[in-house]
Amino acid sequence: MRDNIMTGNHSISFLGSALQVYFLEALVRTEFFLLSVMACDRYVAMCFPLQYNLIMTKARCALLTAGTWAAGILNSLLHTVSTFCLSFCKSNRINQYYCDIPLLVALSCSSKFLIDMVVFVGREILGIDAFLTFISYIYIISAILKIQSVEGKHKAFSTCASHLLVVCLFYGTATFTYMQPSSGGHSTAGHSLTSCSMGLLPQC
Repeated sequence: MRDNIMTGNHSISFLGSALQVYFLEALVRTEFFLLSVMACDRYVAMCFPLQYNLIMTKARCALLTAGTWAAGILNSLLHTVSTFCLSFCKSNRINQYYCDIPLLVALSCSSKFLIDMVVFVGREILGIDAFLTFISYIYIISAILKIQSVEGKHKAFSTCASHLLVVCLFYGTATFTYMQPSSGGHSTAGHSLTSCSMGLLPQC
């Protein structure tokens, strides 16, 4: 965005757009998985405090961390490859300052069955992640409410308040941006509010 504003150059290469989509998807999806793992960690800490060190060992934490990155990177690779295997023969203009899958799919004139299936499966996986986070916090809040003293409740809530705030901000923003109902195909309505310039892709 800063480059677009300062240089006035609103174009990006085909490879550049693919890399942009890949890293965007990898970081966002890794964050989704990481927030879910962190919610489960807080659940263990709140509901099984005496067994926490036995359950969440350093080796298990390292494995979970590596798993979130691996899942995010592989998921992103699948989405990026599926997107850029499409034929782009429509307009090369997108109403956004960065490349994103719904915007690029809207420019394609080839069959969108495969990418629609990939996006559907990807959303289902993220939905399961969100569900696990939600269930974890139901148990966490239930455990906090069972604490008798006000000081104890405050101390328990303070251990997961920052994570809960990040979850609300992240999921709220993602829902507002990507889960808006579209009228026929891939809508760019969710992206229009945050766009400040036009991106240009090379004509195919």
